[in-house]
Formats: sequence, structure tokens, C-alpha cells
Amino acid sequence: MSLALSEAARDAMGRWLDGLASVLDRSDRTIEAYRADLVEFLTFITLHKGESQGLGAIARVDVADMRSWMANQRARGVSARSLARRLSSVKSFYRWLAEREGFDPTAVLSTRSPRFQRKLPRPLSEEDAAKMLTQVGEQDARAWVSARDTAVVTLLYGCGLRISEALSITADDLPLGTALRIHGKGKKERVVPVIGPARQAVEAYLELCPHPMEAGQPIFRGIKGGPLSPGGIQKAMAAARAQMGLPSSATPHALRHSFATHLLNAGGDLRAIQELLGHASLATTQTYTAVDSARLMEVYRKAHPRG
Repeated sequence: MSLALSEAARDAMGRWLDGLASVLDRSDRTIEAYRADLVEFLTFITLHKGESQGLGAIARVDVADMRSWMANQRARGVSARSLARRLSSVKSFYRWLAEREGFDPTAVLSTRSPRFQRKLPRPLSEEDAAKMLTQVGEQDARAWVSARDTAVVTLLYGCGLRISEALSITADDLPLGTALRIHGKGKKERVVPVIGPARQAVEAYLELCPHPMEAGQPIFRGIKGGPLSPGGIQKAMAAARAQMGLPSSATPHALRHSFATHLLNAGGDLRAIQELLGHASLATTQTYTAVDSARLMEVYRKAHPRG
């Protein structure tokens, strides 16, 4: 990249990424994805144009260049979903750069994003979700490990947490009360209610855990005492779903989907569920209404005489 871009262009990209991190509070993982997307795009443009890309050259990218890049991505087998994300990153950079350099970014911003079918969440049924909380705890003969895994999955389903959020709970959060402050994606903070069964599951684990609870350290520990990795819970759920005859989509994240879907089915308010999940956009939460509609149509097709 350093050979393909001028110092001014590298500086511009760095300032754009710094702005995403500090002003918009994007996560490190998101920033790295933006960086990779933009580097990939500018690398292509450099090869396509056959010249080093300074700010002036970047500003002169036209409709034909964008079409060539899109065609190159498709020829390389990049999925429509991934290409849409890359294009979004490129547009974000050009929008920012155009405001500072005073050029017209229409050629880039007017490029149409490829259409793709958004994947619907795949929740467990209420019966399977409840059974999973018990089944996961039966995958290890060690009482404290069994209690640990049960506590984690109960938090995922009972509070709608991401697995990374559950595993980031520290000794400073103890004892768990009726609510828990969570720092989620993009460092966005939210407060989630902690239901009785989740609180009790965590307390049961803490009573059995052989490792000391130290200030600032995660409460969920691996066998040797270090922080528990997501892989440990994923492995326990994989074994449990095999015993239950569930599909591979029955992952820890599916419990979060189940939390949202079951709340919605019970009459929960969509905006309240958005807050509980920590979604930045209501449109993300609305995918759960599509899940409900899809399930309704499936029942209709199976049950109707003419279905």
C-alpha cells in the first residue's frame, strides 16, 4: 500500500480511520474492516490506472473505474453481501474526503450496491431454548464447568447478550443486581435487565468456581484460570445440539435471536427490544418481525388444505 499511495493519500486515510474510531466510536474490528476494504479498492485502482494514487488521482475516479472494480470483484467470486459492505466503506471515505478536498464524489456515491437476500435470524423454539440451557450443563462432568456453561447460555437467552458481552462481565459487576451495564458493539453502552434465573445461574457458578474473582477480571474462567474463550461455549452447545437433534444454526448467537423473537411473539415493543439488544438501527431489529411472518407462512402452508 505504501508504494501505491502518496503520503497525502495515506495521511487522509489515516485521519478518516481515526475519525471513525474517536468521533463515531467504531470498534477496533470495524476500523480494521474499513481499512482492509479501502486498501483493497485503492490497490485495484492503482493497478487499473497504472499510476500511484495521490489525492488528485483518487478524486478523479469515474463511473467507468467503479464499474471495472465491481466487475473485478464479481469475477473474483466476492459475494454480493461482501461487495455491498466494501462499497459502503469506499463511499464513506469518499464522502469524508470530498468534504475536505472540495471535489465532486458523485461517480463513487452514485454506484449502486448489489442486491442480496438478507439472512433472517434463526432462533430456537421456546421449548428447545429452555432445554438447551439444561443440556449445555450436561456436557462436562466437572460441576463448576457445568455451572459455568449453564450460566453463560442463560445470560445469552435471558438477557439477549452477545457471547462476547457475557464473557466480558467482570468481578466489578458483582454481585449481579436486577440490571447490568453492558458495553456492546462500537463501544455502545446499554443497560439490560437481569432476570432471576440468570442471576441464580451466575451465583451457582460463582459458588463452585475454583478460581478467585479478581477486580477487573472476567468472572467466566477457562480450566486453567484464564478468561474463558467463546470456543468453550460454542463447543458445549455443538455437543448439546447434536444430542437434541438440532441444526448447526443452533449456536450461542441463536440464543440471542431467540431472546428477541420470543419477546416479540409475547407482545414486546419493537423499540424496547432494540434498546435491549443494543441495535443502532431499528431496521436491524425489524428482521425479527420477518422471522415471525416467515414462521406464520410456514405454518399456513403446512396446515392449509390447499397449501
